[in-house]
Amino acid sequence: MESGLAGVVRAAQRGDTMAMNALVDELMPYVGRICRGIAPERGEDATQEALIAILRNLRQLREPAALRAWARRIAAREAVRAARQARAQPILSPEEVPAAGSPALGVELRDQLDRLQPEQRAVLVLRDVEGLSEQEAAELLDVAPGTVKSRLHRARARFRREWTG
Repeated sequence: MESGLAGVVRAAQRGDTMAMNALVDELMPYVGRICRGIAPERGEDATQEALIAILRNLRQLREPAALRAWARRIAAREAVRAARQARAQPILSPEEVPAAGSPALGVELRDQLDRLQPEQRAVLVLRDVEGLSEQEAAELLDVAPGTVKSRLHRARARFRREWTG
């Protein structure tokens, strides 16, 4: 009998409801962090859609050890899709940057990230928050590594430009 996460994955693949619930509990924080980072305005929706896609396609996962990487790929794609569908928020003129340690600083950072296009935000989150390589991010987003590099460059440049106003 298998134990640990691999055993839970195999049981869920066989249709065990308790194992599916355990997988959702295990993956929800991870998937949620990715989705909220890429699609802040639709993060909860993207998380839910990603978890549904994960459970629906779980039988296709051949190697239980690859669960997190596989879930990350699904989460990133669902988050990008959700961000594209979200209605565009008007870009406000940059306000004065709050002092370090100010509670408003976190709000300003989130606001600046929200202003990026979903594709740029996805690359920024995957590279700078998740720590993936350009190649890993490219595979996850199903684009060329050069596309990841150019999107990341534009995202960082726009973030700096907007931040310094």
